[in-house]
Amino acid sequence: MENSKEVYYQSLYELAAALNSSRAPEAVLQSMVEGVARAIGAKGCSVMLLSPDRKVLLHTVAYGLSDWYVRKGPLSADKSISEALGGKPVAVFDATKDERIQYRGEAKKEGIASMLSVPMLLREEIIGVIRVYTAEPYDFTLDDMYFVGAVANLGAIALGNAKLYQAVQRVYETFGQDILEWRAALGHEWMLRSP
Repeated sequence: MENSKEVYYQSLYELAAALNSSRAPEAVLQSMVEGVARAIGAKGCSVMLLSPDRKVLLHTVAYGLSDWYVRKGPLSADKSISEALGGKPVAVFDATKDERIQYRGEAKKEGIASMLSVPMLLREEIIGVIRVYTAEPYDFTLDDMYFVGAVANLGAIALGNAKLYQAVQRVYETFGQDILEWRAALGHEWMLRSP
């Protein structure tokens, strides 16, 4: 799984283009997890976003993981590699034995050996984590961490932009409806008057 910087640069370029072209948050996140897993050569990748009360990490999208693993139970923000929510990437060499892993037995059953958890920051606020899973024990490198961190930051920005776009779209649709109602209330007189 040792990847060259060139592979990461190319993957980052492709992911940035994909993140920039998509407006749907689900598509943004799906592009992220697939691209990261492929670039690193990992078993899988997932994005977990914090619940509004910031107590639970919610599996939002995943790639390369079984459905039962993704839905194994709630991930407590303060029990599941909480250092990542403090703003630092965290590498776990043995996910089946490390106490920071909340579901060690399930990780073993899923065939997960190592994990990398990297925070997703949007305007200096941590909104979740991107997590990489390997099938074989793996010492994540600094290059791996920088690559996943760059993708996490781009993904957070793309998510923020997608949410803003959806909000603007709703306002625009409401405004358009208001204009139609206003015109209907005025009747046809406003169209017949000449300046």
